[in-house]
Amino acid sequence: MLDDLFPTTGCRFCAAPTGHSPVCSPCWNDLPWNRSACPRCALPVAAAGPCPGCQRRPPPADLACVPFLLAMPVHQALRALKYRSALAEARWLGQALAGYRARWSPPLPDLLMPVPLHWRRQWRRGYNQAAVLATVLGRTLDIGVDIRTLRRTRATADQIGQSPAARRRAVRGAFVASGTLQGRHVALIDDVMTTGATLFELARCARAAGAQRVELWAIARTPLAADTPGTPTSAIMSS
Repeated sequence: MLDDLFPTTGCRFCAAPTGHSPVCSPCWNDLPWNRSACPRCALPVAAAGPCPGCQRRPPPADLACVPFLLAMPVHQALRALKYRSALAEARWLGQALAGYRARWSPPLPDLLMPVPLHWRRQWRRGYNQAAVLATVLGRTLDIGVDIRTLRRTRATADQIGQSPAARRRAVRGAFVASGTLQGRHVALIDDVMTTGATLFELARCARAAGAQRVELWAIARTPLAADTPGTPTSAIMSS
């Protein structure tokens, strides 16, 4: 089904023949991989293990899995997926995330849950890019996808350019669970992890609904600005 939805005619970057793979090996290796990352918030780190921020204040999730840094050409692909209905981008992005997660030793989750959009925003856009990614991941990893239990109860303002504190305030209490997740091992899916405010708030909601283990999965991570410790770099997309 995925082959029918997202046909492959060659590498999506250089057009070299790839068989059934959407990206050739040289282009794949040149992508902005998040090679050494904090296992709790996915920020790039110099040494293996949690970053200083997560050591001081552990986030409400057990694992953060984000394969790329928010840089070209991943950034361009995510913008096309999010704003231009380029759903074919979800295939190779989802495959990259699935392969990256395979590097970690904990068992795979038993449920994938995309970050929900408010119904007005989803109606205007026509789809939820996180749900599209979750569908690809679910097919690739043979894991069920739940788009109903976690809901966004109110629209939140666009977070582009907002400080981490403002982002946390904007999403506080924005999600509810309409059912139980008692004892479940879930992965929350988003396209970009900027400050983590959205995914952390959704993780708290999943915990309150009974989830035993919560993982945060996204395609790309916005690194911290080198000149402003603790502040994410400016990004065109928010999360």
